Amino acid sequence: MTLPSVLGPPSRLLRRRVRTARQDTAFLAAGVVPHLAAVPVWLWLGAKPVVGSVHTPWDIVPGLVAVVLLLLLVALPLTAVQRWRHQELLGADIPRSLPVSAAAAGQRLGPHHLLRLFTSAQTWRKAAYHTLLGPLLAAAEVLVLAVWGTGIGCATVCGWMWATHTGLIQAAYVTAGGVLLIAAAPPLAAAVTRVETRAARALLGPSRAQRLEWRVTDLAARRADLAEAADAERRRIERDLHDGTQQRLVSLAVNLGLARATLTDLPDEVLRVIDEAHREAKEAISELNDLVRGLHPAVLDDRGLDAALSGLAARVAVPVRLHVDLDGRVAPRTESVAYFVVSEALTNVTKHSRATRVDVSVRRTGNVVRVEVTDDGVGGAGTAAGTGLAGLAGRVGSVDGVFRISSPAGGPTAVVAELPWEPLCER
Repeated sequence: MTLPSVLGPPSRLLRRRVRTARQDTAFLAAGVVPHLAAVPVWLWLGAKPVVGSVHTPWDIVPGLVAVVLLLLLVALPLTAVQRWRHQELLGADIPRSLPVSAAAAGQRLGPHHLLRLFTSAQTWRKAAYHTLLGPLLAAAEVLVLAVWGTGIGCATVCGWMWATHTGLIQAAYVTAGGVLLIAAAPPLAAAVTRVETRAARALLGPSRAQRLEWRVTDLAARRADLAEAADAERRRIERDLHDGTQQRLVSLAVNLGLARATLTDLPDEVLRVIDEAHREAKEAISELNDLVRGLHPAVLDDRGLDAALSGLAARVAVPVRLHVDLDGRVAPRTESVAYFVVSEALTNVTKHSRATRVDVSVRRTGNVVRVEVTDDGVGGAGTAAGTGLAGLAGRVGSVDGVFRISSPAGGPTAVVAELPWEPLCER
């Protein structure tokens, strides 16, 4: 092992610690003035009611109101300074808290904006940071700078005393004390920096409730984007199957049918193979049609939910009474979810319910699209894991809808989905 490999890591560690100590010290030095900026305003305005003649307790109210207003206004630019200091000197981001001021949003500042500003808990947290916590942080910053200055001054005493040949023993003690102060300064600066950063994020940044609200809003937007992307992918697959694979199968079936009708002089075994292939091709076309409708029916995009459900009801063996009452088209994802709720419910009725009649109702009630499928079957349906109804509950939940099912033993069964109303024109 070579000497550089032995000395390399400790030297890098030392350089990193020196760089961190320099960064923390510069950060603390830059915070003394901003942390003390609100103190003169507080002292000057706070003394005015006392200096004047106070005849009644109400005489002090105007002065206190002026103190509060001016301190709140001073807190806003000081907050911007603190954000800049944390970002530029530490690389720490202090997020802005809502509501955003009207000036920042490019709007004209009105009385209701000022009232909202002065009554906001965020503004009062900023004012508390600058007026109450600021002087304490400034004292801690001055202490760190004093430790650095005293340590450096004491550590150099021995050199001066050695140059003048006076008091070397006393100088050695002072120098040792200076070295200890220099060694204690970096961890002290790091501790004060951590305290300042946490205090700034807690008081100058958004509150915990706001962060949770932003997170929920962001997750809801991401979920909506994901649902729309999945729906768009289903539409693409449906188009590809309908325009590509399905057309090839239709062409194959036609050719096999022509071969069976025209090539009558072939051996019986060959004709039997052609006939079987023709039948398989037609069955594949039928299965592919069902698959395409299951992915996303084209009529849903072309003619809307009413026409799509009418075609769906016509293919069910059980008599279906359909009623659709909507004020125009709704958003594509809402249409898609409503269609698949009805489709899955009718599939369950056909397979399991032994019903003789089904009622399907889709109507708008306020800002809700209510989809209801009821039958007079034997009941017993549920959303147990692995069933189609469980998948419907998840699909309805993806658009912030509500899914309910009532199916006691002996019937009847009612499947209800309440979806948010989103007009197509707003999409």
